[in-house]
Amino acid sequence: MSVAAVADSAKKRPKDGALTGAGTLTRFLLRRDRVKLPAWVGGLGVYVVYIGFALPQLAPNKDDLASMSSLFSQPVGRMFTGPAFGISDPTYERFFASGYAPYLFVLAGLMNIMLVSRHTRAEEQTGRAELVRANVTGRHAALTACLLVAAITNALAAIVVMSMSVWVGFAVTGSVLIGLGTGLTGMAFAGVTAVTVQLSEYSRTAAGMAGAVLGASFVLRALGDMTAVGGSTLSWVSPLGWPAQSAPYVYDRWAPLLLPPALTLVTIIAAYVLHGRRDLGASLIATRPGPPHARPALGTPYGLAIRIQRGTFFGWGFGILVLGIVYGAFMQALIDAGGDMPAALQDILGSDALVEAYSAFLGLTVSILIAAYTVSAMQTLRAEEGRGRGDVVLATPTGRMTWLGSHTAVVAAGAVLISILTGISTGIAAAVVTEDWSLLGDVLAAYLCLIPGILIMLGIWTALIGWAPRLLTSLGWALVALSAIVVFFGDMLDLPAWMMSLSPFDHLAQIPQDQFELSPFVFLTVLGVLAAILGLIGIRRRQINVV
Repeated sequence: MSVAAVADSAKKRPKDGALTGAGTLTRFLLRRDRVKLPAWVGGLGVYVVYIGFALPQLAPNKDDLASMSSLFSQPVGRMFTGPAFGISDPTYERFFASGYAPYLFVLAGLMNIMLVSRHTRAEEQTGRAELVRANVTGRHAALTACLLVAAITNALAAIVVMSMSVWVGFAVTGSVLIGLGTGLTGMAFAGVTAVTVQLSEYSRTAAGMAGAVLGASFVLRALGDMTAVGGSTLSWVSPLGWPAQSAPYVYDRWAPLLLPPALTLVTIIAAYVLHGRRDLGASLIATRPGPPHARPALGTPYGLAIRIQRGTFFGWGFGILVLGIVYGAFMQALIDAGGDMPAALQDILGSDALVEAYSAFLGLTVSILIAAYTVSAMQTLRAEEGRGRGDVVLATPTGRMTWLGSHTAVVAAGAVLISILTGISTGIAAAVVTEDWSLLGDVLAAYLCLIPGILIMLGIWTALIGWAPRLLTSLGWALVALSAIVVFFGDMLDLPAWMMSLSPFDHLAQIPQDQFELSPFVFLTVLGVLAAILGLIGIRRRQINVV
């Protein structure tokens, strides 16, 4: 064929646009997330239903509800929840909107941060985006498809939250506001993440930057709502404060919900502009060159494991530490309201001594978060294997067992360190606000006695990596979620004993309301070590790079 014929053929071919293939990619992403996205959206709906049915059990009459609402009306309570609209004359729906709906907005933000970073920067980082671009796809097709999937997911989340709120008996107008607030807030953070994935070359860093925006929004909202009932100027600065300012079931304002779409529009436009200014796989913030010579510690398996795991450790550790301090500072507010709290709530907490029950509850809550950290940290190791960097390490004299064992040991040490530091910080915060320094020892003991529960979970993650690495993500997070359900809702839902026993924390003493028991403490620790050893044996037998 002559050059002229080729040129004529090229002219007859339709020109590919920047969005070519976006529809096909959208369908492909929806198929890939056919389990994850329904799980997220369904989880939001289950959360609403649980709160709707649990509140009448916690507070059977208006006096009980008023005594519970006093926690939310105080400055520390508003910091945790929201501006407390209408809490002086509480109803179940107002209690839901003041104390629990703000966490729907946070969860929606997290869902979208992970969704966008997973389908954009992570695809470029692994090289899959380059294979897609080799087909008939436009420059902006992948980003557009991702944002379309986010829009579909957030629309479904809004519908599910709204429908479930109405189904449990809440007013329609307020339920629509909460549903829209959930969906629009999620879409706003999808836009924020669409910007951050253009800035960083790594998906974890991009997600971390978007997560930092979410965290800053929570802090701004918390500080603004602490200032006064109904919020202050800082409340209006935070994207998480906007849906709360719609005051569902009280004033039913629509105007604040115009702000999330405005932020979404600005961030999406910025994302497309930035996306057009960079090459595929590159980032707008240049990767900082490393030092010319590595430190001697990086020449050892444990030194390398520390270097690889440090980002996950500091990210999770800082968040858990701050949360523990805030929880500790809430102790005095709980004591002040404790005398008026309904008996049903004290029964659910499992002790007549509210302070002891709260200390034990803090230990369980933080321990579950630390268990989540161990899952995330071991996923980092799986990512090293999936990207081929594990092959480079194993090409040295480092053996497979040493490679996996070094990461397991580093993560275990990190989990114990986070538990100790958070226990001390939480205890100090509680002691300062109550002027009772005996709480320091009680809170620290509540954290330390649950460490075997964390270690046995880590042992299970190691065994999964050794024998069935593809199951790490699904089974790991499922066990963490099950433990959370058992801790937070087990007694209220009257779960069977066998299901309660699936959580390792159910077998450990909850100090200070329980007496310490050595046998389960030692038994679970030994089981965790044996599970880890089983994983080390398995890594010698399976194929590397099983993705």
